[in-house]
Amino acid sequence: MMAKKATVMAVVNQKGGTGKTTTTENLGVGLAMEGKKVLVVDTDPQASLTISLGYPVPDELPTTLSDMMAKVMMEKPIEPGEGILHHPEGIDLMPSNIELSGLEVSLVNAMSRETILRQYLDTIRQNYDFILLDCMPSLGMLTVNALAAADSVLIPVQAQYLPAKGLEQLLQTINKVRRQINPKLKIEGILLTMVDTRTNYAKDISNLIRESYGGKLKVYKTDIPRSVRAEEISAEGTSIFKHDPKGKVADAYRVLTKEVLNNAEKRRKHQLEGVR
Repeated sequence: MMAKKATVMAVVNQKGGTGKTTTTENLGVGLAMEGKKVLVVDTDPQASLTISLGYPVPDELPTTLSDMMAKVMMEKPIEPGEGILHHPEGIDLMPSNIELSGLEVSLVNAMSRETILRQYLDTIRQNYDFILLDCMPSLGMLTVNALAAADSVLIPVQAQYLPAKGLEQLLQTINKVRRQINPKLKIEGILLTMVDTRTNYAKDISNLIRESYGGKLKVYKTDIPRSVRAEEISAEGTSIFKHDPKGKVADAYRVLTKEVLNNAEKRRKHQLEGVR
């Protein structure tokens, strides 16, 4: 039996409030519901993913991502499954807390500082089908670590703000990481979030993004609608599938999950053909 080798996906946008954490959580649970083994990793010291998965006081957690990355830097062995938490909806979580911002500072002087997260993920990658990285809203060292560790990037964009400037900056960073550290990095797609379905706005924005980045970037067919119910759940520790399974947001994440699975399947076929 060939070891599983997870597809690692970074959910990135240096602008805050674009729906990164919600997307990481709901896509993760969506993939688990399709029978995949999923790990979500909180790479943000603010720990919003950790909090929204039901750990309201992350600073009290005994082991978090900063401990794992510190072990890699000090070349200490990592125990199987160390620090990984199991969520009742079938996904695993590597949590974060504020200690990660101290670790980010110490990364600056570390040997091969851009690949510390990748080295950690290499120790657990064979246990999962998908690893999703929830990134902090900045393009600092932790986000660069996430891009260096990822196979692909999902960029959530809040539909009502065309983020032309911010997107340019992000794409430059992605290209730089691809050139210098991680040549296999692909942009999986732009996901329009918080779409107000009552207006034609989303269509316009989606067309604008398609025009501006002329076929270079895929925009997911699925848009994530804005929903009050989806915004209520962040403190509950449950995904949208538990909170409002029949709602339009749950539907959208179901469709997105299928799209992500299809893309991964296509990529796998493509790689196999390349091997022959």
